[in-house]
Amino acid sequence: MIIGTGVDITDVGRIKHSFEEYGDRFGKRVFTPLEIEYCERFGETRHLHYAARFAAKEAFSKAIGTGMRDGFAFKDVGIRNEASGKPVIELFNAMKERWEGYRIHVTLSHTSTVAVAVVVLEEV
Repeated sequence: MIIGTGVDITDVGRIKHSFEEYGDRFGKRVFTPLEIEYCERFGETRHLHYAARFAAKEAFSKAIGTGMRDGFAFKDVGIRNEASGKPVIELFNAMKERWEGYRIHVTLSHTSTVAVAVVVLEEV
């Protein structure tokens, strides 16, 4: 049974600007080490991948119904890719304790200017 859905669209330029203005502080506050490693592989287009992951975190916060409050922490929600390329949400700390018993579906997409993510939360 589906218990929550979330969608978010993120401006790639906004994410790029945040890195330019705040540097590594922004990246380390919002993204997991695995996400940073993955995105940095893409060189000049890394901000597309950061934006998609940011959108997924926002979409997850909407799917669980809390938004960016009630204990939500960006670094407690991470995106990794399976060998096939399929994105998967990984949860840590309080987010894991609360939501690990649910199936989480995520899809990401981007153009050169925007990234979008959709998250569906399903009871197992």
